[in-house]
Amino acid sequence: MRLIIEVLLMGLAVFIGAKLVPGVSVDGYGSAIIAAILIALANATIGFILRLLTFPVNFLTLGLMSFIITVLMILLVDNMMASFNTSGFFSAAFLAIVVALVKAVFGAIAGDKD
Repeated sequence: MRLIIEVLLMGLAVFIGAKLVPGVSVDGYGSAIIAAILIALANATIGFILRLLTFPVNFLTLGLMSFIITVLMILLVDNMMASFNTSGFFSAAFLAIVVALVKAVFGAIAGDKD
């Protein structure tokens, strides 16, 4: 049940981010949920491998490389979906920041039940 709620909240975060960030568009809430699932899957697979390979650079840049990998995963999902579009690297970066902030707000409101 918690996984379903996390997916729905991530979809809502992507939908809100698409409304707030210029240059990012999503056709609807359903497309936002699919984009959120694909971004999470890309981060869990390809992003994990890239983070392992770039660990020394990530350590030296204090995590900036990890953020860049997340932005690249958003751009990858943008190329995979026709209903989710970003206008470039900087709009995807702003979307990543907004989604992280919205997820932090949701986490603060919901609290940790475990």
